[in-house]
Amino acid sequence: MLNVAAKKARPKYLNLTALLFEIRLPLPGWISILHRASGALLFLATVWVLFMFDRSLDSAADFEALRRYLGLPLVKLALLVLIWAFCHHFCAGIRFLALDLDQGTGKERARLSSWLVLAASLGLTALFGARLW
Repeated sequence: MLNVAAKKARPKYLNLTALLFEIRLPLPGWISILHRASGALLFLATVWVLFMFDRSLDSAADFEALRRYLGLPLVKLALLVLIWAFCHHFCAGIRFLALDLDQGTGKERARLSSWLVLAASLGLTALFGARLW
């Protein structure tokens, strides 16, 4: 009878839906996750970018074929995502270097630097993306 009255709360196991919808991660946490995701994306896209670079240097006909390929809307969208990944990884990397030097480690300054990273990476993406389209 004592077990019913003193029921302990069961442990909550985290899954993807809990991480996405139940737990509110602060902006610096999201910036950190996006920094890792953009780094992984850049690493994986290196093969594609090097392949295109190699094809562009083979001959004039291959260069023209690559120009037509790069004109496809889906390829432009993929390049825009890569531009965002580079810009975000660069800006967040500067933020993390500053944090390693104990600059901006307070709560308010960390939030401000996270907003600045987000704004700068999206602004640079828009700037370079306008040139792409």
